[in-house]
Amino acid sequence: MPATTTTVDLTEFSAALGGSRQLRGHLTRPTGPGPWPGVVVIHEALGVNDVMHRQAERLARAGYLVVMPDLFTDGGAVRCLVPTFRAALSGRGRAFHDIEAARTHLARDPDCTGRIGVIGFCMGGSFALLTVGGGDYDAASVNYGRLPKHLERALTGSCPVVASYGARDRTLKSAASDLEAALDRLGIVHDVKEYPEAGHSFLNDAEVGPRALRPLMRVAGIRPHPESAVDAWQRIDGFFATHLKAESREG
Repeated sequence: MPATTTTVDLTEFSAALGGSRQLRGHLTRPTGPGPWPGVVVIHEALGVNDVMHRQAERLARAGYLVVMPDLFTDGGAVRCLVPTFRAALSGRGRAFHDIEAARTHLARDPDCTGRIGVIGFCMGGSFALLTVGGGDYDAASVNYGRLPKHLERALTGSCPVVASYGARDRTLKSAASDLEAALDRLGIVHDVKEYPEAGHSFLNDAEVGPRALRPLMRVAGIRPHPESAVDAWQRIDGFFATHLKAESREG
């Protein structure tokens, strides 16, 4: 049987934390008996779409209880995109409270073991990098996320990080090497890899965005690259299995 996805209301948590006045999430459960480790999925800049749902379902099939908060719930993508992007770059804003609301939902779910990871794509990868230092996550997967201005400050006290970038991503030149160097200096467990033939959004299994813009996106290197994606997912799967499928956190 496939994993099942239901819509959950995260408003109680987000409002209490100072986040969105309304927050919708998508909970994807594995089949079979739990409990399972949890994973917060942070969607890309184009919002929650079929590709993002399939990424969540993939993680659920691998044995994780998944929550993907819709960061554009309170106002829609058009109104929320710019302030959400600003939050991803600045490290401040209600989106961080919304992500914490999703993590809190997982932490309180009796079907969660208490070990929780975070994975982000594109804009979500930037958010993932800015959430790793708080001590709330046991592992993080950063996929073509822009690096914060104060990188080492954001990474101090970080959980283990697995990160994937495309060498043909014109917007993120040297991001992989800069991230790896910072993680090395801080002594944080990590696996960072740049794929020579891949560009931005290479983990997507289909093209996204308005059809009229897709030719321009391809020219800019924003497209799936299945060969690189296979290897990246193998690394993510192995990394998460090592750091999340261990004994539950105490308490």
